[in-house]
Amino acid sequence: MYNYLDFEKPVQDLEGKILELKKLSESGEAVDVGEEIARLEKRSAEALRDVYRQLTPWQKVQVARHPDRPHCLDYVKGLFTDFTPLAGDRKFGEDAAIVGGFARFRGEPVAVIGQEKGSDTKSRLKHNFGSVRPEGYRKAVRIMELADRFGIPMITLVDTAGAYPGVGAEERGQAEAIARSTSACLSLRSPSLSVVIGEGGSGGAIAIATANRVYMLEHAIYSVISPEGAASILWRDTTRSKEAATNMKITAQDLLDLKIIDGIVPEPMGGAHRAPEAVIGATGDLIARTLGEFAQSNADFREHRREKYLAMGRSL
Repeated sequence: MYNYLDFEKPVQDLEGKILELKKLSESGEAVDVGEEIARLEKRSAEALRDVYRQLTPWQKVQVARHPDRPHCLDYVKGLFTDFTPLAGDRKFGEDAAIVGGFARFRGEPVAVIGQEKGSDTKSRLKHNFGSVRPEGYRKAVRIMELADRFGIPMITLVDTAGAYPGVGAEERGQAEAIARSTSACLSLRSPSLSVVIGEGGSGGAIAIATANRVYMLEHAIYSVISPEGAASILWRDTTRSKEAATNMKITAQDLLDLKIIDGIVPEPMGGAHRAPEAVIGATGDLIARTLGEFAQSNADFREHRREKYLAMGRSL
């Protein structure tokens, strides 16, 4: 069974009935329920389509935060071979919220950096729910500098609610670490691409997402602040988070229209958590196409990046 979101109640009811009938059939307590199961499965699929065809921005926030959604390590495992992770920032310590290193993508060497939220209580605590500390961003800078030195393409996978705001992080220079990581992204001479696979929260995301190409999964979100944070600041009322999510234009569709991102990776009906392998495969195909375009280009990738981000907002 899936972890159902509040707005998925019609689907939950139908799939619950289907599961109940299947159990009765397997136990021998019910016979000839095949037609009823088929009828309910058809209704369930239709209900799922109806729900996901008209998701509100706030509902997309909930899908982007779904606990069963595939995370960075799932993409690393599904897309890359010979992954060799690097640890530590050579200054303070290791931060497991950032996963990074070097690997091969379909036979070609690449650098990979991503934010990992974890998939259960133990791993979420280990990875600090994807909330990165300064040493994590300094580790990312280490990897970017190595990628730049050897001319290796950079791939980043963004999934964080934001950088860690704790006292210790601030004492160790959180803002400076984010700024230096963003600067390192902009300074890369090798090509870079970024995919927002879940949440792209504020400076915590932009620190590794300042790439030549930025893509988002269909139900991912990308924002300068969380809807709850925006509602708290604007109206001093977190119950208006739904309103904030709508006004902030944080969905992939809005950001593509605003030319903040370069493309959208379609998700399976019902979200990435219903078919992780399919969405990871689609993401891999998009990465392959983009790297192929990079390989055939004679562009100055650093200059392209500079012009790309300077142009944002000029025509609005």
